[in-house]
Amino acid sequence: MTVHLKKSAPAGAIAITVVDRAAFQAIAPKLPAATRNWLAAVGFTGAADTHALLPGKDGKLAQVFAGVAHGAHPFALAALPQALPEGVYTLSEAGIQVAPEQAALSWELGAYQFDLYKPRRRAPAQLVLPPCAEAQRGMAIATVMAATRDLVNTPAEHMGPEELAKAAALVAKQHGAKFKQVVGDELLKQNFPAIHAVGRASHRAPRLIELNWSGVPAKASAKAPLLSIVGKGVCFDTGGLNIKGGEGMRQMKKDMGGAANALGLAALVMAMKLPVRLQVLIPAVENAISGNAYRPGDVVPTRKGLHIEIGNTDAEGRVVLSDALAYAAEGSPDLIIDLATLTGAARVALGAQLPALFSKHFDTARDLVDLGLKLDDPMWHMPLWAPYKAGIESTIGDIVNTGKSALAGAINAALFLEYFVAENQDWLHIDLFAWNDVARPGRPVGGEAQTIRTLLGYLEQRYAA
Repeated sequence: MTVHLKKSAPAGAIAITVVDRAAFQAIAPKLPAATRNWLAAVGFTGAADTHALLPGKDGKLAQVFAGVAHGAHPFALAALPQALPEGVYTLSEAGIQVAPEQAALSWELGAYQFDLYKPRRRAPAQLVLPPCAEAQRGMAIATVMAATRDLVNTPAEHMGPEELAKAAALVAKQHGAKFKQVVGDELLKQNFPAIHAVGRASHRAPRLIELNWSGVPAKASAKAPLLSIVGKGVCFDTGGLNIKGGEGMRQMKKDMGGAANALGLAALVMAMKLPVRLQVLIPAVENAISGNAYRPGDVVPTRKGLHIEIGNTDAEGRVVLSDALAYAAEGSPDLIIDLATLTGAARVALGAQLPALFSKHFDTARDLVDLGLKLDDPMWHMPLWAPYKAGIESTIGDIVNTGKSALAGAINAALFLEYFVAENQDWLHIDLFAWNDVARPGRPVGGEAQTIRTLLGYLEQRYAA
């Protein structure tokens, strides 16, 4: 951890004065002339994600000025931990105040680096904050986001279905949840044929991972709302027999990004002790190529009894999710949320930073979009356009896993999934990228936790005691 909660900062801690452009213009005339001249010389204006180091009379670092967009921005201080010299820092009472949750969150995320294989060149700067519940919350969210990033960043050699199951088991142990899994041919015996069909070609056994937890006393558990979170866990996607090109396959270790984010969201639900019964389902497979790989033109049975014609083996995510969603729906939960790196079409439409949200209820979608913009953890509402269902009808099965054209690919995938939840089931489908393709403060290139802060906020509102 790079944030430390202490009642007082240690002697020698360097003060950071946080400003935005307006605040800097207001306080600049009141600064000592030498300080004003120095800040002018280095071009500091209070712009977001900039900083200036001020030397003391002895030539050592004495003070830092840092620019932010605003004091409640979740990445307000993210540019500082790896840019400031190593040492201990504290926030000055001058300038504007950064909210404790955002201060802790942004500093920890700014210090994040995936260092499993390549050691850090230097330690990040440390920040001391006064202890409070808000700062603790920020640290908890940052810890979960870092763990989510680590799961996505880990190469498939070290993050296959079994390793993903071990990660889920660790999350369960940390929060007192029950963990179980259905592995290999047992999937057929327990009626998860679609998961088995996609994963059978790999020497790494496919599985359905399940966590169950209750945030209410045992006597009241039966009355608590059931929340089901489903995450796509394709640990590597070759495309199957419809093999991807080299460029398309390069980052397919991240195709379990939905599962990583589902685990992250579940960890936050449990950490914040929401008054719900929680079920987490992760169909974990590797979409590999071998003699028994499922083929284009095959018809695959599903748990719900529908038969899927395989138009393309590279549309495997919706196939494995079909069994998991059908299983979740059997419990008649209050809400199902699935997270999946499902379609390139969603990226073409919205780009890497904006996950696509599908919901049966426009008011819910609006609330989530508004909350995501407020929290800078966005998603964008896309339509479940029923007339397009004709495009995924099959002549030899009930449904085909690819549309008749490349148009509306993200919508077609969402409509496909809708077949596996009941008509009156409240359900959110999020088609996310789980990856930063460009670096921004606190968001290095690589795996990312997307929408889980917004979903946590929404769930806290929905299930407020």
